[in-house]
Amino acid sequence: MTESVATKRKFDSLQQEAYLSLWRTYDRLRALEEKLFQTHGLTAQQYNVLRILNASSESMPTLAIASKLVSRAPDITRMLDKLETAGWIDRVRSPDDRRSVLIEITAAGRKKLKELEGPLAEMHEEQLGHVAAKDLRLLCDLLAKIRSPHEPEGTSW
Repeated sequence: MTESVATKRKFDSLQQEAYLSLWRTYDRLRALEEKLFQTHGLTAQQYNVLRILNASSESMPTLAIASKLVSRAPDITRMLDKLETAGWIDRVRSPDDRRSVLIEITAAGRKKLKELEGPLAEMHEEQLGHVAAKDLRLLCDLLAKIRSPHEPEGTSW
């Protein structure tokens, strides 16, 4: 009988094995994501900003966008600069507070998201299509359970 790959490797704990397994899985899935977004002149973080703005019914302050990102963006201002240069977002002054800058998606940004719909669906199918729906639901529930004590206060992801 052959040993599984997991039993051949030595880990300090089951927690370490689970963590490293998550990290390795993320790395493999991320490679497919990077390839897709590079062909469309975006990063995954930039796509996430466009997705958040598209879902919002109004312009958003920078920090509100940052709080909704899937992963932290240490330099969101620079990321927004690049999106603005590409014509996918606009910065507008708040009518209530001229010191406050709000971010909104442009028609070109919405067009870019529409352009990505098919390729994204294909990528997600390539990444996870081999996993049964019930297993994906279980995985999502388990990941939410793992993440919950580590989420910042007031995060609605």
